[in-house]
Amino acid sequence: MGRVPYRGFLIAIVIIGLVVFIASQSGGRSRGEVRSYTYFQEQLEAGRISSIQVKGTKLLVIPHVGERFVTHLANPPDDLTTFGAHGADVEALPPGQNWGNLALYLLPVLLMVGFLIYLMRGVRSGGDGTVSFGKSRARLVTEENSNTLFRDVAGVEEAKDDLQEVVDFLKDPGKFHALGARIPHGVLMMGPPGSGKTHLAKAVAGEAQVPFFSISGSDFVEMFVGVGAARVRDLFETAKKNTPCIVFIDEIDAVGRRRGLSVNGGNDEREQTLNALLVEMDGFESQHDIIIVAATNRPDVLDPALLRPGRFDRQVVVDAPDVRGREAILGIHARGKLLSRRVNLRRVAKRTPGFVGADLENLLNEAALVAARKNQREINPEDLDEAADRVLMGPERRSRVISDREKRIVAYHEAGHALAAHLLEHADPVHKITIVPRGRAMGYVMQFPDEDRMSATKLALLDSIGVALAGRATEEISFGDVTTGAQNDFRQATDIARRMVTRWGMSETLGKIALASGGDSYLGEYEGTRTYSEETAKVIDSEVKTIIDEQYSRIRLLLKENQEVLDTIVEVLLERETLHADEFDILMQGGELPKPLDEAPIEIPEVAPAKRPRTQDEQLQEPQLPSGMMPNPS
Repeated sequence: MGRVPYRGFLIAIVIIGLVVFIASQSGGRSRGEVRSYTYFQEQLEAGRISSIQVKGTKLLVIPHVGERFVTHLANPPDDLTTFGAHGADVEALPPGQNWGNLALYLLPVLLMVGFLIYLMRGVRSGGDGTVSFGKSRARLVTEENSNTLFRDVAGVEEAKDDLQEVVDFLKDPGKFHALGARIPHGVLMMGPPGSGKTHLAKAVAGEAQVPFFSISGSDFVEMFVGVGAARVRDLFETAKKNTPCIVFIDEIDAVGRRRGLSVNGGNDEREQTLNALLVEMDGFESQHDIIIVAATNRPDVLDPALLRPGRFDRQVVVDAPDVRGREAILGIHARGKLLSRRVNLRRVAKRTPGFVGADLENLLNEAALVAARKNQREINPEDLDEAADRVLMGPERRSRVISDREKRIVAYHEAGHALAAHLLEHADPVHKITIVPRGRAMGYVMQFPDEDRMSATKLALLDSIGVALAGRATEEISFGDVTTGAQNDFRQATDIARRMVTRWGMSETLGKIALASGGDSYLGEYEGTRTYSEETAKVIDSEVKTIIDEQYSRIRLLLKENQEVLDTIVEVLLERETLHADEFDILMQGGELPKPLDEAPIEIPEVAPAKRPRTQDEQLQEPQLPSGMMPNPS
């Protein structure tokens, strides 16, 4: 326990002691209800008074029956015999000071003086007191406690180059000043959650041989007015004493949101904090040897004044890595993990499009947990396959009891998705089909593209809608009835169709205009204020419905023409429950799959799976990894 808890404990004891003292002085012998002197005379003449205590002009009267009371005289009595003539015992007390009243008057003054002394001691001790709420909570990161360097960061090479330039300037500013160059005052890193922004900042702290102050945007804002601005000023005062230095603000959108959007309609505490930050970054007394690095995944909500030159001069996009970046990230996170020789990180990277650094780290960690549960000594490709399924869909639920009819319906539903993806030219290839319940899905089809794509064509979008609708079409063709399993499929198809109409100008009726007033952020799309009329809204709904209906009719006809192939896929699915890409390709080429190994009769007692001899087929077989694309759960 430090000085502050002890000091607060002592102050609490003093306050409690004063309260007890006042209560004791105000009570006791002087306690009683105040009555008039006329009432006192009536009770005295009636012989109802037992005793009287006289103290100056105050009389404490104790009756034979009832509660004691107090009465006051105009002047101190000269003769007390008149009170005793009626049978009451009279006691004269010497006049003295009422310490209870005196303490009651002095208590507020004493408390205020003590509080001011406490604050002054806190200021002199550098915030070791109540005034510490106005102190910055920035943490100083030094070379000794930062073990992350640029070599520990992968997949964001452009961002590393920009930040390496900042580090070089702090190490050798003369090289830049000689050419008349001005280093950016601020660097804003923006990207989706988990892309490595904070990890990159830790690498800057490890590389820069200057003081590095780290703080979160939420650490500035408090419920007390003026505290956030005080903390901003204190942060920069501390930074000025340690120049040159770097100040890192994580999640700056917590304090840097656009001004004028307060629900209170006034200049609230957050806006005062932002104003103080703007002044410190580029005001009359700002120093450009303090470099500010900030991170956010919501650049769309930041105030424009933060993004102008002189404040955040340079904006660095830390986006999802490409296939080479994912391979490098996997190599970094694979350090310290025992991977089997059959694990190919290049293949893992190809089959995880859209994954960011945090996703890939979680994938390898989950694979290590799966291997540990199996009591294995290394991580196999099968463990990575299971880990990816757990990350995307949740754990398997093989214990769930499903009727044969429902299982067949699920098999037809997923087989419809897979067959449509195989037959449509612009659809992504099928990687895995399963009817094993996992998470909230009864089954799913996993697809991933052959290569990373930055944009999608109209034909590819239409084929994606067709694949999503294939499950419902298969149910209708095979059973003449439909189920509720296509709920998520309809949501995906409708979302793609609506974007085609309102964002991407792919509607012949509405033309090449943008009707969505919202935008895209790293957390997903958001809707703004609608800028079109009700008539246009009806046309949008009609266009979306037309796209859905046309693709449903097309995919229904295509599946009906390939009913025999569909039935074959279903029978194999019911037998094996899971089909990987190579097995699915054999079926599509008209070949026959070998019988599962677990169908061979076992003539010996049960043996632990880890100790069962592996056959040659098992050793050569390398299961594929699931994709990072969203599956089609049902």
